[in-house]
Amino acid sequence: MTAGHTVVRRAPGKLYVAGEYAVVEPGNTAILVAVDRYLTVTVSGTDSGVEISSDLTARTVRHRWRDGRLTGGDGTTAYVVSAVETVAALLTERGLPVPPLSVSVHSDLHDDGRKYGLGSSGAVTVATIAAVASYCALELTPEARFRLALLATARIDPKGSGGDLAAGTFGGWIAYRAPDRAFVLDLARDHGVEEALRADWPGFEIRRLPAPAGLSLQVGWTGNPASTTSLVAGLHRRTWRGSPSHQKFMETSHDFVHAAIDALEAGDGPAFAQQIRRARQELARLDDEVGLGIFTPELTALCDTAEAVGGAAKPSGAGGGDCGIALLDADAPHHIAHVRQRWAAAGVLLLPVGPAPEGNEE
Repeated sequence: MTAGHTVVRRAPGKLYVAGEYAVVEPGNTAILVAVDRYLTVTVSGTDSGVEISSDLTARTVRHRWRDGRLTGGDGTTAYVVSAVETVAALLTERGLPVPPLSVSVHSDLHDDGRKYGLGSSGAVTVATIAAVASYCALELTPEARFRLALLATARIDPKGSGGDLAAGTFGGWIAYRAPDRAFVLDLARDHGVEEALRADWPGFEIRRLPAPAGLSLQVGWTGNPASTTSLVAGLHRRTWRGSPSHQKFMETSHDFVHAAIDALEAGDGPAFAQQIRRARQELARLDDEVGLGIFTPELTALCDTAEAVGGAAKPSGAGGGDCGIALLDADAPHHIAHVRQRWAAAGVLLLPVGPAPEGNEE
């Protein structure tokens, strides 16, 4: 590395459009959109080891290498640490040195430390993988960067689908189908990271989608950050999994997600909006049966307001707070203005975000 060498990479946040709970199980598809709020990672040199700083933590944390893992820290930068370790493992397998690294994180996915629910842990993983790999002169395809990011996050939360990583890596609107994370982790552990980058991952797919024709995406934040991990874990702890209700939910989710993909690819905005309404209904049925707390009063108000003017709306992601999305007629600005006013009255903060462009190289 040359003296003063610095690499900056960023990754966008994400919103789940449909299929968020089903996608947790391998082989099930979700639709996501990357949004133009970013998390930026800057990598430069340091004296030794790895130092990590973030605008969400009060101090710089210094880590030391021990048997391929980084020691020290308090867990607040766990995804950054895991990303660095994963790139380092690939470097080691290729017989390349792991240089001392200074990693600095800046996030636009928060408000005074409160998460907007736009996938900050996924974005920081994607941006860290890209920045560290580039700093170390690793030439990686977007899919290879995604795979490294999934390996890094699955070590921390194997139940996470990786949809946020796919959106953060590829940008735009995507259809995403998750691989079996246990299989992927076993592959890397038994055969190495290099082999995990090359091997077939059963069930895994990422494909680009066109934006919905004639529809404006509006995003509201209820101000109650939710933990996707705890909500998904709550679902797994219940006897719901394997029940007839579970089977119906998975079948219905598969149906409306694929119908929504067909509508997007056909440029049929009204048909797409109808599938988003079905997605809301199925999430509400799940919530009623299992009692997860997906719908809060604010999220219900967000959805009802949009549907009252002919739009479609639903919670985005785990629910329980965080964001909801609405798809409104792009040619009816008075409807959009009305929804925004009603959201404000219900305590829903409009997030001025739009789709992030495809590609994520900088």
